[in-house]
Amino acid sequence: MYQGSCLCGSVSYELKSPPKAVTNCHCNMCQKQHGTAFATYGSVPLKDLVYLKGREMLVAYESSSGITRKFCGTCGSSVEWSGNSKFPDWVSIAIGTLDTPLTVNRIKDVHPDTKVCWLHSESTS
Repeated sequence: MYQGSCLCGSVSYELKSPPKAVTNCHCNMCQKQHGTAFATYGSVPLKDLVYLKGREMLVAYESSSGITRKFCGTCGSSVEWSGNSKFPDWVSIAIGTLDTPLTVNRIKDVHPDTKVCWLHSESTS
């Protein structure tokens, strides 16, 4: 099991299964929401995400048609997004909110067309 929380600790959760399909998303929406060059997410079945406290603290924002992003209403930490029509029973968790160490063998870059020009990293494919 994996546990995670927001910056202020108002929201905490548990994952009943390890995140799959870990991605670095370079889309403009993730850049703006996280204030970073990219956001790292891992997907889990919706049934495997259990909020331990603070679910009522989450603020939902529909960033585009059918896509809902949730963040802590106190500290602003991005926690999850959902609404992928291909995988309606899955949710993507912001990996940076995990408190339990996660070993990832492969991270896929998505939306490389909007990758910031100053970011250069070595790929370990």
